[in-house]
Parts: sequence; C-alpha cells; structure tokens
Amino acid sequence: MADGFTVLETRDGAQTATMRLALGEESGPFGNEHPQSSQVIAVFKGEVDAQIGELTFRMRAGDCAIVAKGEPHRFVGASKEPAMTFNVYAPPAY
Repeated sequence: MADGFTVLETRDGAQTATMRLALGEESGPFGNEHPQSSQVIAVFKGEVDAQIGELTFRMRAGDCAIVAKGEPHRFVGASKEPAMTFNVYAPPAY
C-alpha cells in the first residue's frame, strides 16, 4: 500500500480514504485485492495508470472507476505532480 494512503472515516457499511501517488509510485502489486469489499476510486488531482482485472487505462482528474470485490487491481502515479484520489470501500476494507 502506498505510504500516502489515509483512511478518513469508517462506518458500518462503508469506508473513505485518500491516496497520494508520486510519479511511478504504486498502490501495491497487481492483485492487491480486498475480497469482501468493492472500491470506487476517483482521481481529483494528477493522473493515475489503472489496472483493473484485464483493463489498463489512464485516469485523469475527474475520472472514477469501480473495482469489484476480489478483483485484482493496481494504480500507479502517472503525472509529474503527485496524483490524489478519493476512495470508497463498501463494506470497509481497512
């Protein structure tokens, strides 16, 4: 998990977090799974290269994606400025 990962709030059914990724920094190895939780990731600053299952794509500020429960995934910082994301896990993953 990236050092810039911060859990913001946890409630019964959901959890929020932010993640900061410098250029080339990874959220974790591909396969970073949370088997009981779906994840919504929204980029609000910079760019992130996303690998979700068999899909690989670039996410820019304003983009969001859903990672299904147990789906292998990884996010990599892809901009000179650190990328910032807002994440929702349902149910809580961390």
